[in-house]
Amino acid sequence: MIVAPDRKASKHATLRAYSWRRLRVVGTTCLLLSFLMMWTWQASYAVLIGRWLFIGFACLSMFGLFERWPRRLPGWIARWALQVIGVVIVIPFAAWMAYVITTQGDPVPFWHDKGKLAGFGMFTFTSLLIAPWMAVAALIGQINGKAQRQTLAFELERSELERRAIDARLRLLQAQVEPHFLFNTLANIRELVDSGSSQASTVLESLIAYLRAAVPRLHEPATTLGQELELVRAYLDVMHMRMPDRLEFVLHVDDAALTLHFPPMALLTLVENAVRHGIDPSERGGRIEVRIVEEAQRCRIQVIDSGVGMHDGFDNLGTGLSTLRERLRLMFGDAAHLRLAEVIPHGVSAELEFPARRGVP
Repeated sequence: MIVAPDRKASKHATLRAYSWRRLRVVGTTCLLLSFLMMWTWQASYAVLIGRWLFIGFACLSMFGLFERWPRRLPGWIARWALQVIGVVIVIPFAAWMAYVITTQGDPVPFWHDKGKLAGFGMFTFTSLLIAPWMAVAALIGQINGKAQRQTLAFELERSELERRAIDARLRLLQAQVEPHFLFNTLANIRELVDSGSSQASTVLESLIAYLRAAVPRLHEPATTLGQELELVRAYLDVMHMRMPDRLEFVLHVDDAALTLHFPPMALLTLVENAVRHGIDPSERGGRIEVRIVEEAQRCRIQVIDSGVGMHDGFDNLGTGLSTLRERLRLMFGDAAHLRLAEVIPHGVSAELEFPARRGVP
């Protein structure tokens, strides 16, 4: 069965007007008032509680009615004021009807009986004293609830916007890494071609195969350390072909760490810096050692080279390390650390430590 939108809205409003919370508050208040009066009440207790319930639910109905009707109000009156006024107005009529219903069959109408008329006045006065304040309290609760829901919605929206901003920033940082890596790679190719090396064709084929695998990963927000290690191994193979007598490398890897989430090209950045700023400037060349260990929910990566060390201008290594630091901060916050240290007698150790994370990034 298809229900029209207006009927659906009306049904929802009715359910809200007679929600379990409201019914519970009204019922509890009526029971409490009847309990306080029962010690001096001479008639049936069922009549006493019946009158209070009739008045209470009449107030609740009026409160719910003006909560949704009319749909539009003039600017000079607020809906909450209309609800409170409606509750005040309905009380004497509800008390009158409660007495008319509960005194049917009496030989004398209740308005001619001084005792019952006094009771009517007591019901009306007590209701006027309590019901408007209950309505105001309910309205304050609604306002607070609405404010909390709006605050939660704003927080969710802000979190989503922050997430999108971080994603966009990561994309920008990765876009900075891509030309940095590609230009360095092309520079290596040019050196081989200019030198007329017999290995130029072999190295070029290796570089093409490497780039075919590496470039698509530049656009991924996260990859695994195992995938990163494959790229690093391919990169070092190419560099070893270019300078076979000047570069040696060795990898010590904890197999358990291969499935950890890791920023794309991050490990490559450390290795590339070791080659470009440590091994290349050295006349004797050197050795690069990569160590990866996972322990105590943390992963530690060390890239150690035996190159020229921390020479003058070492702090200005270009965009590679500065971009890497920013990417690590965006992905891991303050839980990731990148440290550089000098190796005696010569060389540099770059140590990266970050939380060990698996599953959905």
